[in-house]
Amino acid sequence: MLRIAVIGLGYVGLPLAVELAKKYKVVGYDINVSRVDELKKFYDRTREVESTDLKQTSCTFTSEMAQIADCNFYIITVPTPVNDSKQPDLTPVEGATRAIASCLKKGDIVVYESTVYPGCTEEICVPILEAQSGLRYNEDFYCGYSPERINPGDKERTLTKIKKVVSASTPETLDIVDQVYANIVTAGTYKASSIRVAEAAKVIENSQRDINIAFVNELSLIFSRMNIDTQEVLKAAGTKWNFLPFSPGLVGGHCIGVDPYYLTYKAEMLGYHPQVILAGRRINDNMGIHVANQTIKMMIMKNIIINKSKILVLGMTFKENCPDIRNGRSIDVIKELKEFNCHVDIYDPHAIQEEVEHEYAISPVGPECLKNLNQYDGIVICVAHSEFKEINWGSLDRKKQVIFDVKGLLPKEMSDGRL
Repeated sequence: MLRIAVIGLGYVGLPLAVELAKKYKVVGYDINVSRVDELKKFYDRTREVESTDLKQTSCTFTSEMAQIADCNFYIITVPTPVNDSKQPDLTPVEGATRAIASCLKKGDIVVYESTVYPGCTEEICVPILEAQSGLRYNEDFYCGYSPERINPGDKERTLTKIKKVVSASTPETLDIVDQVYANIVTAGTYKASSIRVAEAAKVIENSQRDINIAFVNELSLIFSRMNIDTQEVLKAAGTKWNFLPFSPGLVGGHCIGVDPYYLTYKAEMLGYHPQVILAGRRINDNMGIHVANQTIKMMIMKNIIINKSKILVLGMTFKENCPDIRNGRSIDVIKELKEFNCHVDIYDPHAIQEEVEHEYAISPVGPECLKNLNQYDGIVICVAHSEFKEINWGSLDRKKQVIFDVKGLLPKEMSDGRL
C-alpha cells in the first residue's frame, strides 16, 4: 500500500498533496513551520488551494521528519532557483534529498518534480540518496521524475487538467509512478523514455517561451527607436493564422526566467556555449532597465526634474492577479530608477508585504497611495492586476507626470509609453 509524502508545500506541492490525498494516505512536509501552521488553520497564502478544500482534505501537514518516516513514495517539489551568477542553486533540492535519505527504506520510490537540468536527478540526487541511506539505486530504492506544470493563479489549467509527463528508473517503477499520477490527472499522462528526457522536456518548455518573448521584446526595442507602437504591429501581424501571439514585457517567475539557465549551465559543462538561449536571456533580463530609462526620458521631455522625483511602481508579483513574487522583475525597474536618485514607492494589492520585505528589503506602500496619484511625477505599471484597471486614470494631471504602461493595460492614449 502506497503511503505518499510530498516534500515542499508551495505552489506545486500543496495542490499536489491535496489532490493525492483523495486517493492515498498523504503527508505534506515543509521545513517552514509558519507555513505548516497556516495550512493547519486552513489558510493558503499562495491562493492555489481554497480553505474549504483544506478543511476537507485528509492530508496531514507537518514540519517533523518523523511523520514521513513510514512513507514509501516520496515526491520532492522544492524550488530550484538560480544564484546571483545565474547558475543553478540546487541547495533546496539537495537538502530535501538528504532529508529523504535519512528515512529511505528498501523498496521506496523517490520522485522529483523540481525543475533541474537533464541528468541532475541521477548525477546529483541519486548519489546523495545512496551515500546517506546506504542503499543501492535500482536494487533497494528507485527514482522517478515528473516535471511540474503548475501555472500560479490559473484557475482554468489546474493540476488535474494538464497532461503529466512521467518517467522512472525502471519499467516497473514507471508503471507505479504513472498509476499514481493517472489516478488524479484527468488530462492523462505521458510516459517519457527516461528520466533525462523528462528533465529535458521541462527545461525546454519554458526556454522556448522565453526565447519567443525575447523576440518580441527585441522588436519593442527596435520599434521604439522608429516611433512605432509595438502593440499595434503585433495586432496587425496577428491577423495571419500562424503568427504566434506573444507580447513584450518583464520576464520573471519561478520558471520562464529561471529554467533556461539550468539548460545552458549543463550545456556549458559539456563544452557547448548556447547562443540563442543566452541571447534571449540577456534581452529579457535587461528589459527592466529599458523601462526605467524610457520613463526617465519621457519625464525629461515634460521638463520634470529627475533628481528626487517621486515615482510609483505598480506591481511586484511576476504575473497578474497572483501573489507569487518569485523572481519578479519589477525590482529591475525599481533599482534603475533609484540610480537616478528618484524616490520610488511600490504598491501591489496581491503581494504579501512580509515576503516582499524579506526578498527585496523593500517596504511597499498601501492602497492609500491611489487616493492621490497626482503626487507622483511618474507611474510605471509593471503588472496588469485587475485592480489597476479600476483606477480613475482620467483624473491624473498628464501634463506634469509620465505614465509608462509595461503591459498595455490602458488604452494607448492614456499612457506616455508602453512596450
